[in-house]
Amino acid sequence: MNYIVKPCTYDYNTNKSIIEELISEYPFINAELCGRTALGRGIFSLNIGNPDNSVIYAAAFHGSEWLTSLVLLLFTERLCRSIKEGRLLCGVDMKRALTQLGVTIIPCVNPDGVEIAVHGKKSAKNLSAFVGSIPCEDYRKWNANAMGVDINHNFNAGWHTLRQMEEENGIHSPSSRQYGGAYPESEAETKALTRLCRIKQFRQCMALHSQGEELYWQYGEKTSAQSDMMAKILADSCSYQLIKNSGLASHGGFKDWFIDEFHRPGFTLEIGKGENPLPPSELYEIYSKIEEALTLFSLM
Repeated sequence: MNYIVKPCTYDYNTNKSIIEELISEYPFINAELCGRTALGRGIFSLNIGNPDNSVIYAAAFHGSEWLTSLVLLLFTERLCRSIKEGRLLCGVDMKRALTQLGVTIIPCVNPDGVEIAVHGKKSAKNLSAFVGSIPCEDYRKWNANAMGVDINHNFNAGWHTLRQMEEENGIHSPSSRQYGGAYPESEAETKALTRLCRIKQFRQCMALHSQGEELYWQYGEKTSAQSDMMAKILADSCSYQLIKNSGLASHGGFKDWFIDEFHRPGFTLEIGKGENPLPPSELYEIYSKIEEALTLFSLM
């Protein structure tokens, strides 16, 4: 089949172009601007189905993990095509399912970080000198936003504990990765996502990261009872390994905050294997392995 979403080097302009093409082809997509970054780039959500009973998917929290955005955009396209053409997706009639259920997809949480990872410090515009002052041997591996804050360390879930762990690991100030910011939800990207979740009250969340072919599902005592079963089903569907939080991945993440804030299921899917950034040539292979998990998640 000929897809709008193809293997490519992804950046902010690519994101906007793909979203525009998807909306043109599938006008039932409701696209919204959730917020803007420190550099004014938009953070967009794509909404399909019943907005009052939705789940949320979000990707590209880390600049170097931009392939996760293409994966979510490809899922959006496959989902919309199944609805438009009346075809089953992974054996499911999604057109019928989404009369009762809904999905919200945020392809790129951290567009400034992606731009830096793809195009280097010059893409940080008026913050290029600041970004250039942060030690980074290879901008392709940049994970933070343009303020040097790791978005997946900036959510208010064990943030103070995580800050102590960061400092014990020599991370005291803006960095290309793993600096959690001056305080929880200090960043525009974090605020945009938490604000949306508080307004929409999603049933559950899924964050896409790379790499490792792993699934995280627990956070503290507020992990819902149903999460264990859901995690096993999702992991089995894609042959990913179930992993518990550890080290600097123990707190501060989106799924951690979602579980802690709402006491509802939250998951982190670490797509693919290799070294970030994963090559775009692996897009279809990675996607095919997790399409069933992404589909099942919307129905749970």
